[in-house]
Amino acid sequence: MTIKHWVLKAVNLLHTIKDEKLHWQTNNQARQLQLKHARILAENQLADELKKKSVQLEHDISLLQTQQTTELALLKIKCKQDIKDYQQYLVALDKLKDSIKNSYPQLPEAVAFTIHHHAKQLLNRLWEADSFENKMRHEMQLIQFMTTVHEDASAYLQGKTQGELPERILSLIQSSSQSILF
Repeated sequence: MTIKHWVLKAVNLLHTIKDEKLHWQTNNQARQLQLKHARILAENQLADELKKKSVQLEHDISLLQTQQTTELALLKIKCKQDIKDYQQYLVALDKLKDSIKNSYPQLPEAVAFTIHHHAKQLLNRLWEADSFENKMRHEMQLIQFMTTVHEDASAYLQGKTQGELPERILSLIQSSSQSILF
C-alpha cells in the first residue's frame, strides 16, 4: 500500500503542477499576447528603421562617390595644367641657356650649363614647395634670377659692362648656394 500511496501522491503532485501551469497560462494569456504583439511591432519598426537607414546610407555613399569623382577629375585637370606649365618653364629655361650662350660667346659652356642648372633648381624648388609661402618665396627667387640674367645679357650686348662673364648672375648663384649651405 505504501508504494501505491507514493505513486498516487506523485501523480497528484504532477496534476497539481499541470493545473497551476494551466491556471497561470490562462490568467496571463492576454499579457503574453500583448507581449508577443509588442515584439512583432518592435521587430517591424526596427526593420523599417533599418530600411530607412540603408536608403540614407546608399544616398550618402552615392553623393560621396559623385563628389570624389568630381574632385578627382578636377585634380587630374590641375595636374595636367601643372605639367604643361612646368614643360613651358623648361622650354623657357632652355631658351635662357641659348640666350646666355649667344650673349656671351666667349663664356665657357660649363658656366652656361651651370647658370641653366641653377635656374632649373630654382624651378624645382618652386614646384616642390609644400606651402603657399614657400612657393611665393621660390617664385620670387626664380623671377629675380631670370631678371638678372636678362639684364646682364642686355647690358653686355649693349656694351654697358666691362667683364667677359655675367658677374651679377654668378654672384647671385654664389650667394644662393651659400645660403643653402649655411
